[in-house]
Amino acid sequence: MKKPLACVLAIAVCLPLFAAEQELTYVDLVKRLTDLERLATVPAPGEQCVQWSSYDRASRYDAATGKYVGWDANGDNDGIIRKEDGKLVFAEMEGPGCIWRIWSAAPKEGHVRIYLDGASEPAVDLPFIGYFDRKHAPFTRPALVHTVGLGWNNYTPIPFQRSCKIVADPGWGAYYHFTYSTFPKGTKVPTFERNLGAASLAALDRANVVLSECSFGAGQQHADQKLRHKAVNVPAGKTTAVTRLKGPQAITGIRVKLDLPPSPGDQDVLRELALQIKWDGEATPSVWTPLGDFFGTAPGVNHYRSLPLGVGEDGWWYCNWYMPFEKDARVELVNDGKAARRVTFEVAHAPLSLPIAQLGRFHAKWHRDALLPREAERAIDWPFLKAEGAGRYVGVMLHIWNPRGGWWGEGDEKFFLDGEKFPSTIGTGSEDYFGYAWCCPQLFQNAYHNQTHNGGNNRGHVSVNRWHISDEVSFQRSFEGCIEKYYPNRRPTLYAGVAYWYMAPGGNDPYRPAPLSERVGYWTEVQTFKIKGALEGEKLKILGKTGGNPQEQDLTAFGDQWSNDGHLWWIEAKPGNKLDLALPVKQAGRYRLGMQLTKAPDYGIVQLYLDGQKLGSPIDLYHPSVIPTGLVAMGEQHLTAGDHKLTIEIVGANDEAIKSYMFGLDYVKLDPL
Repeated sequence: MKKPLACVLAIAVCLPLFAAEQELTYVDLVKRLTDLERLATVPAPGEQCVQWSSYDRASRYDAATGKYVGWDANGDNDGIIRKEDGKLVFAEMEGPGCIWRIWSAAPKEGHVRIYLDGASEPAVDLPFIGYFDRKHAPFTRPALVHTVGLGWNNYTPIPFQRSCKIVADPGWGAYYHFTYSTFPKGTKVPTFERNLGAASLAALDRANVVLSECSFGAGQQHADQKLRHKAVNVPAGKTTAVTRLKGPQAITGIRVKLDLPPSPGDQDVLRELALQIKWDGEATPSVWTPLGDFFGTAPGVNHYRSLPLGVGEDGWWYCNWYMPFEKDARVELVNDGKAARRVTFEVAHAPLSLPIAQLGRFHAKWHRDALLPREAERAIDWPFLKAEGAGRYVGVMLHIWNPRGGWWGEGDEKFFLDGEKFPSTIGTGSEDYFGYAWCCPQLFQNAYHNQTHNGGNNRGHVSVNRWHISDEVSFQRSFEGCIEKYYPNRRPTLYAGVAYWYMAPGGNDPYRPAPLSERVGYWTEVQTFKIKGALEGEKLKILGKTGGNPQEQDLTAFGDQWSNDGHLWWIEAKPGNKLDLALPVKQAGRYRLGMQLTKAPDYGIVQLYLDGQKLGSPIDLYHPSVIPTGLVAMGEQHLTAGDHKLTIEIVGANDEAIKSYMFGLDYVKLDPL
């Protein structure tokens, strides 16, 4: 809720009081890896978290026209600042600051060097893979340095006082992120060196233990903490109070347990129930989200454990976010369903360890398609969160409904801070932001990022989350966090999410509770288009090949004209390579043979054979866009019962084609005569 301008100005006047010069030791920085209480502090001017990445530099803001250009550019592997003496400059940063996260999709043997504070020799000089393989101290602790879902992550802090420059040799790999914070001027931090002292190593060991054993209350110690236990019966269509606390103090954790119907019945129940929390007498809740989604996963029950949130095998859903308040806190449960529900709550609370004037209020809001960009050229940006005021963005849970399957998340994350026109964080792909890579459907869990649900091949429901703990994103006036959504709702590909952030009193939280009609019932299966009697190309048995990589490819991104929404995709082949497929015939007889192929800019010219005999002339599969050929007649054939051999030979490519020599077979049709 907006506050009067005088209140906002009063807060702004107070903020510099928090920015006094300070000295942070390496142990202090390591503590930030697990310190959830610090996230509630109002950020001082000069605090900022941004990112260097290999994003496609074709994306830019044209100040002269006020337009975004190349905003969906997707060549995100090759973006660098410049080349210098045969080296690649990845990043340049001014201190004081600290690198919190390094990520890559495919780190290789080429060296990446980190130069700190103007030194002529690098503080770190390793093959890029050496930052992630846990063979090189101090990058050896599995909770901090890990590979999940084909994504490589390193959360070991690398501080610098004045400057940081990152330079790579050719052959370094593919895709990179370096996420770092800058501190207020005057802050003193140590210059990182790999040979850390005993106290620093012990601090890393302690953080590794906490982050490896995530649970309710993990790593948190609050003096005089108390626990309220209450079983709540909430009638259908009603809102029931869970607890009311007098301030100043803080909620330090929430746990819930409830009886749920078996899946998929649990999905609707967890969306019918909603958790809302109001701070200090506010009329509109700062926390409002369906009960299940609040705990970082949707839909239904998906067991996982992370530092701030989790769903235990013991039936308890837990939250460790730190939630301070000044006057009072009202925790309530909303039941928009048609049946009464009973939910057991445990709410932990404790006195404040800092003055309330230094602390923001916790916010968590669920939405679908709220506050979409007004600029037409930014239609691809799907906002996690838009907020005004001073605060910290600390994470997101994203739930995707993707009934056609295939990759849903080609899009980059983009964070605009304090009204900036071009985002100071821009990424390389949705899965990269969530810490994995290459569209991997594998479930994984970690303290900071998780894939808690995947229907298989990214089909159906997908749920991912990412928590910004040491790398929280501070803002003074405004925050807009988006992720690119390549596929339109009509595909359908539908997003829903919960954003988590802290904000100083007086800021503007524009989100309001969503009606039940928006929360349930929208995940309905689509009818897949299929040609009756077709032999699907992607289902044919592969008998042999002389080169290339045949695989199934989902084609729903290109329309609905392919049977079964996909085809057999043969890539990485060269002229002269052959691919043999088994063509099953149930009954001997004479057939009219036909097939639908795919045309595209990088497809080749092919010769087809049946049982070693040519089927007509070579077929040129070049086209400026991706289209189906329609049914191509291959003549009449007398066929015996059993498997026959269908052979595809790459014989060349159109002069206008990209010389990748690809091939796609949608289906084969055998019509008896």
